[in-house]
Amino acid sequence: MSEKNRDGKRTARERLAAERQRQRSADRRRRALIVGASIVCVLGLATVVGLLAANAGKSGKSGAAGPAVAPSGATGKDSLAIPVGQDSAKSTLTVWEDFRCPACQAFETAYRPTIRELTDAGKLRVEYHLATLIDGNTGGSGSHRAANAAACAQDAGKFRDFHDVLYENQPSETEDGFSDKAKLIELAGKVPGLDTPAFQTCVNDGTHDGWVTKSNDAFQSGGFSGTPTVLLDGKNIYTDRTMTPAKLKQMVEAANKS
Repeated sequence: MSEKNRDGKRTARERLAAERQRQRSADRRRRALIVGASIVCVLGLATVVGLLAANAGKSGKSGAAGPAVAPSGATGKDSLAIPVGQDSAKSTLTVWEDFRCPACQAFETAYRPTIRELTDAGKLRVEYHLATLIDGNTGGSGSHRAANAAACAQDAGKFRDFHDVLYENQPSETEDGFSDKAKLIELAGKVPGLDTPAFQTCVNDGTHDGWVTKSNDAFQSGGFSGTPTVLLDGKNIYTDRTMTPAKLKQMVEAANKS
């Protein structure tokens, strides 16, 4: 065999080996992304007991103790739902969420325009339930304090707008930026008419801390796998891999025609 042929075969083998290595690296990255996406904001069954114990131990630190004072207009069992939309709407979207949860932010970014369109048209009513899953998973109090601030915004009749501002300014999951009450009050300035003495007192005093704890307890005992959990008329649509904003709109429109 000539030296030229041997060099050619060696080069081909080297190219094949390099290609296989690139493929293995791509597969590892793809698996890492899939695993990472699947565990974001998910409450593993095996860790429920530990998280409940951790939350219980941190309840005093986050200011969660005290009476469960529901925000104005809260509805449902134990007044744990914050409603947005008309009572006469034929479809109800139930959303369990955590303001520190990146997956919740992703859901909001994708579905908010459609949800707003349907609620403004009187075709959809949304009931928001607030959880503090990330506080339990990574430590901190930002989920709890943001939920209290959102309840304070509900008292002022500005929950939806402040809800959107929180997601638009969500800090990194590991930073716990919402634990800073001054930051929450600063963000309230982005909602016209919300940053008032009454709102500031509500945030600083943790007026709805006990209610937030009760809401999170309901989440923990509800058998949900993580946040967001999104139910349309009782059916979990977040786990439907074919679901899109267009499909959600189609389902709501069909319910209103029936």
